[in-house]
Amino acid sequence: MNAKPASASVTIKHELVLPSDSNTLGTAFGGSVMGWIDICAAIAAQRHCESLVVTASMDAVHFHAPIRVGMTAILTARVNATFNHSLEVGVEVEAEDFSVGERKHCCSALLTFTAISPDFKLKKVPPLLLESDDDRARQAAGEARRAHRLAQR
Repeated sequence: MNAKPASASVTIKHELVLPSDSNTLGTAFGGSVMGWIDICAAIAAQRHCESLVVTASMDAVHFHAPIRVGMTAILTARVNATFNHSLEVGVEVEAEDFSVGERKHCCSALLTFTAISPDFKLKKVPPLLLESDDDRARQAAGEARRAHRLAQR
């Protein structure tokens, strides 16, 4: 199984935050944002694994700023670490306000996915090609978070 570059990421641009995505304050529902995060992270995980994946967990979701109706939500996912049958993906969410030409960091999250075959059996995850100090640090941090998650079970 060939290692894959750690720098691979996927960006999904949610065209526009509409009133149907928002609460009475005119900001995106946290649950809607979490759904967008799950989809973006799953695409990154599936591309890395070249197979189906299922969400095993979403943790460390931090909302820093609201995304208002009329703004564009921009989500970027990156595979942080790989394990035997699972991988950790980090997602950053920015809101772009065209009216003032500004982007702001709104939310970040960590998700774990399990790779599966078409017959729903566990599948081995290709390792990351750790070429830089940043790549190695992301893998090590992911391993530490995984150990903590497993200890909490």
